[in-house]
Amino acid sequence: MTSQPARPHPDDPVSSPSPWLVVVDPQRIFADPSSKWSSPFFDQAMERIALLAAHVGPERTVVTRWLPTADRSGSWADYFAAWPFADVVPEDPLFDLVGAAHGLTAHPTVDEPTFGKWGAGLEGVVGPHPDLLLTGVSTDCCVLSTALAAADAGARVRVVTDACAASTGENATTTLQVMGLYAPQVRLTTSAELLQGAAGSWQGERQN
Repeated sequence: MTSQPARPHPDDPVSSPSPWLVVVDPQRIFADPSSKWSSPFFDQAMERIALLAAHVGPERTVVTRWLPTADRSGSWADYFAAWPFADVVPEDPLFDLVGAAHGLTAHPTVDEPTFGKWGAGLEGVVGPHPDLLLTGVSTDCCVLSTALAAADAGARVRVVTDACAASTGENATTTLQVMGLYAPQVRLTTSAELLQGAAGSWQGERQN
């Protein structure tokens, strides 16, 4: 009688040998200190994202962008009235990726006009029920919206807390507490926990 290989426990730091790293909106509008939406934690988060992306690899990394193309006939009209500096053409340099985000992925950016980036575009790359390592900006808006929508759709989501950039430290604490309530579909982790727990398994999976 042959023994069966043990299945990963859902609490293990890495429950899948091939997770997808999703980098939410690493754009100039959230990085430039002169922008009303800049995060003081952006550079720190990008350093952690770069480490994760180097380990996961460009084939399993996806980068998203927020673009101001939402239909103005609904509540987005109110939103852009409140934030007129962002009500510009999608080609504006505000929406360009920061330099550190270039080369992270082998896929085209997934561009959406919504806070949450889970949708047909992202699902078309990662599949319907992926294991996601969620990073990016901002923790208290687009990361939160993406995490909950992806979990509703059946994805396993791990929010990499130190690879996300919030608008303020207080908002980061509050938002992470909220996302922590959605376990086991949404779990909180750190880049160190992931890299230590992976023990080379992601790279080995890519080589097979």
